[in-house]
Amino acid sequence: MDGRHKGDHDGQRATGGEPGHAAPVDPKVARAYRLTIWGIALGILIFAGNVVLWALAIGNNQLFKDGVDWVYDVALYGIAALVFGRDERAEKVAALGIGAVMAVAGLHTLYDLWDKIMRPRPIEVFALGFSAASAILIAYLIIGVLWRFRAESNPVIKATWLSSRNDAISTTGFALLGLGARLLPVRWPEYLFDVFVAFLCFQATWAIWRATRQSPDRTKVEAKEDYSS
Repeated sequence: MDGRHKGDHDGQRATGGEPGHAAPVDPKVARAYRLTIWGIALGILIFAGNVVLWALAIGNNQLFKDGVDWVYDVALYGIAALVFGRDERAEKVAALGIGAVMAVAGLHTLYDLWDKIMRPRPIEVFALGFSAASAILIAYLIIGVLWRFRAESNPVIKATWLSSRNDAISTTGFALLGLGARLLPVRWPEYLFDVFVAFLCFQATWAIWRATRQSPDRTKVEAKEDYSS
């Protein structure tokens, strides 16, 4: 009996969760997620770097901006890759950091909306088409490799899953609605979609914050159940 309870205190509960996490994670799932998230972070970094270098080489400002915009994704997945599995406190801080990145992205979306209204931008069909196509492809590749982790309660995993969900929705919407709106005389559908994307960012930030608050309560309940059994 003492040995079982000692194992619970060390973080390895009867569920078989890997120790050091803000919420229980199966060891096999943790290893798979760690490899997946590193691959995503490094892959986006390499792609974004090449886009920026290409934009500088051909002198395309819109393509350069689109390449730099990937910094949000690199920061988000990079934080998750560096912190996941270190300890419970680090995971919670990382999840909150990812939530903060998404909140900043939401604010940036609203600022970009205001800037587009005040100073309408010229249409660069080539840059717009390439950016939209590459963003959609990457977004759905990411959501595909993270799909198996979508039900995990760990705050870091939840944060990256919500981010991939938002990216898939926003990039598809901007490609289909945004591209069409920019080629049409009216711009209000594009502006309305900007507001929707900002809302998704703030909603994800709220969900991540709730996950970090709920995980300690879940841990306490599980510990009480172990002692009562």
